[in-house]
Amino acid sequence: MLRFLTSGESHGPLLTGILDGLPAGIPLTAADVDADLARRQQGYGKGGRMGIEKDHVRFGGGVVDGCTTGAPISLLVDNRDYKNWAEKVIEPMTIPRPGHADLTGAIKYGYRELRLSLERSSARETTMRVAVGAVCKQFLAQFGIKVQGYVTVIGDVSTALPHPADYEARFTAAEASDVRCPDPDASEQMHAAIRACIQAKDTLGGIIEVVAINVPPGLGSHVQYDRKLDGLLMGAVGSVHAIKGVEVGSAFDNARLPGTKVHDEIVVENGTLKHHTNRAGGLEGGITTGEPIIVRAAMKPIATTLTPLQSVDLASGEPKGFEYERSDFCPVPRGVPIIEAMVAVVLANALIEKLGGDSVNEMKPRFETLRRSRLEDLPMDNRPWQFGYEYT
Repeated sequence: MLRFLTSGESHGPLLTGILDGLPAGIPLTAADVDADLARRQQGYGKGGRMGIEKDHVRFGGGVVDGCTTGAPISLLVDNRDYKNWAEKVIEPMTIPRPGHADLTGAIKYGYRELRLSLERSSARETTMRVAVGAVCKQFLAQFGIKVQGYVTVIGDVSTALPHPADYEARFTAAEASDVRCPDPDASEQMHAAIRACIQAKDTLGGIIEVVAINVPPGLGSHVQYDRKLDGLLMGAVGSVHAIKGVEVGSAFDNARLPGTKVHDEIVVENGTLKHHTNRAGGLEGGITTGEPIIVRAAMKPIATTLTPLQSVDLASGEPKGFEYERSDFCPVPRGVPIIEAMVAVVLANALIEKLGGDSVNEMKPRFETLRRSRLEDLPMDNRPWQFGYEYT
């Protein structure tokens, strides 16, 4: 129901996006989007490109007088760096960089110039994902839903976050840190790890945790593989550049434990069903439980390193190290709003599917009547029954 497309090259004139399927009546300004675009450009360990760009969105359709119309929304972000490339005679690129799409893109599309892979596979494309995600966040905010994240691991440095979690406090603390980590002690260690990485002419990866709060139960479905919300979240987050692993809740830790120490027991308090823990990350059977949705993304160290890795010159067939192009040393802090964006898109789509309607004003009354985790919302027939199918 909700879909988007992006277009543009890393060093081309602009990036464009089309977001289709959002209802009418969502208050939306360029400033709402620019705030997340600015967050994407900030973070300790960022590369030189962020000193050139100052991303600003322009709407080309679907937003009139500060509100969405229900029509497809077109978004445009100019590449300032294009002026440095517009008249440039570009040297041929024939040495594929390990870990990038240079070689695989040439194999798939038959490119005779590897930069064609680089231009589209570049993480510059995530600018438009963040813009689209920011629009979806504005929609979710109409229903009190918030999506935000933080860094929990960079290199071999991990956080020690308190439980139970105060997510609003985590969000605030993370935004005050230029490594987007809510733990001050871990933040200092992460700084040191990134500095050592820069001195070693290397790169670092890490883990990003994104949390959605105030999501109602009942979004998603268990009835088909492509409607399970945890699968949709993992697919969307896994599509982000350099993300090589995704988990919902404490999935990888849970895999090492017996079931009695994993599953979230259900209790009733004042007529409302609750989970005392949230190891499932807010999803059971592909459906939201009403608990915070927790998605973690493992980002590999960025593949462009100052220390050359061995490759092959495709023009000569000779072994050769690739030539360095500017890059982040640690993209993890800047990756937080990108993962947030993909989570927001998936949740916005799930909410639209659940509520139906063409405008926010139609949706809000339906949202208030959604079934919740209350005993009164869950009457049971409590009688024996049979399937009743005919069979031979």
